[in-house]
Amino acid sequence: KEILEKYRDLFTLQWEGVIGNMHVPSQAEWEQLLTNCSAFLFYGMERFLSHILLNRLVAMNIPECHLMIILDLVRSKQSYQRITNSDIHKSCLHIAIERPTETAMLLSLTGVRSVIANQWYTTLQENAERLEILSENLLSTGRTTGQTVHILQK
Repeated sequence: KEILEKYRDLFTLQWEGVIGNMHVPSQAEWEQLLTNCSAFLFYGMERFLSHILLNRLVAMNIPECHLMIILDLVRSKQSYQRITNSDIHKSCLHIAIERPTETAMLLSLTGVRSVIANQWYTTLQENAERLEILSENLLSTGRTTGQTVHILQK
């Protein structure tokens, strides 16, 4: 919320979505947000694709999404319990497809042009720092995604 306030005048007035713990988005809400965006930010717990029905995602067409930022792979006791209960009903292949590289490939096949994502588990604090760096460089400074990712790697 702090970052949205800080960058409100730049682009965030046009942003829509679910913030905080307002509610858990339905599959229809996920699809509506993904298909009607030019950029998409996911900042949440566990694997991004664990929140969306995989068979629905692969059938989607998202060519208008120029950039998807996925700040996921954060774990808490509650999120670990949720993901464990969810994974019991999935095949090993399905779980493997939810990994970061596979997620980026699937999103690319649906039409997303650029994906910035975590590669391994992290903390909420580290993701907050990444989001601040991304916002500062993409929104305030106007750097390209490549330049911004290079700064993140340092």
